[in-house]
Amino acid sequence: MELTFSERNSEVLAVEAHGLFKAFGQNRAVDGVNLSVPAGTIYGVLGPNGAGKTTTINMLATLLRPDGGSAKIFGHDVVKESQIVRQLIGVTGQYASVDESLSATENLMIFSRLLGLSRAEARNKTEELLDEFGLTEAAKRPLKNFSGGMRRRLDLAASLIAQPPLIFLDEPTTGLDPRTRSQMWDTIRRLVNTGSTILLTTQYLEEADQLADRVAVIDRGRVVAEGTVDELKASVGTSSLQLIVSHPQDIEAACRIIELVLKVRPTVTSGKITAPMTNADLVTDLLISLREAGIHLAEMSVQKPTLDEVFLTITGQGVGDTSQLSDESNSRQEVRV
Repeated sequence: MELTFSERNSEVLAVEAHGLFKAFGQNRAVDGVNLSVPAGTIYGVLGPNGAGKTTTINMLATLLRPDGGSAKIFGHDVVKESQIVRQLIGVTGQYASVDESLSATENLMIFSRLLGLSRAEARNKTEELLDEFGLTEAAKRPLKNFSGGMRRRLDLAASLIAQPPLIFLDEPTTGLDPRTRSQMWDTIRRLVNTGSTILLTTQYLEEADQLADRVAVIDRGRVVAEGTVDELKASVGTSSLQLIVSHPQDIEAACRIIELVLKVRPTVTSGKITAPMTNADLVTDLLISLREAGIHLAEMSVQKPTLDEVFLTITGQGVGDTSQLSDESNSRQEVRV
């Protein structure tokens, strides 16, 4: 079922869920989740292991029947109109669904034929997707010789055969090296630029920071925070101003000026002065005052709270294994001047 371009604008909700509920025995895996995902956007769903992210995706994708609440995909109920919903979505799970005994070409040809494409259409679509995902040279190679990144790209390619307007990506870059992960990010951006909507679950905070237009934080089956990345960061505190003066003997004088101009009390750690930046307009006044006092700066940076801090504040825990995050994001994000 094809949607016209006008139906894919941001006024249309690709996903609308109210009070979504699913229990397994006494465990409430999803406990009243509400989501609103505008068409043509990337929406991130983040949370610790076991928070209910995958269960939520499975219900939205008609793979699991909700025990309560309601959900619609482009206005179609996931329970009452499941057949229509399945024509509107593509799903890439945490684990590859491709057959490793076949080549990339054979996998895509089989998926294409199962989706109703003619042999000629399937061949054309297969060649198009292999080229899009950089797999043409390895098209005839057995999948057992593919790297993890190549398998993930092939799995995503298979989910796009029908060109669905909504794509569910459940932790699509888990286990990939940083270079392959970056390539996947570029592919995801291209999909949105051509009209698709992406609902992305991830444990990589940097991934959500780079890709998502809006983010929902799920913890213990509930949405505990929702908004843009900047809104979530702002919810845990303001940005901070960090200064390093050229001459250490000027630190004390610089702190007095900061307290006078910014009306905040700075701290000093290892020669670096840090002050909450509650009013960005006053920074210009501060720089002028420091210059008039003959205090020269060696370095100045403005640092925003990170999504790491958002999770620690909102959920009281990190997302998954924090070792996954160590190569991807610094403890703070810096904008250097």
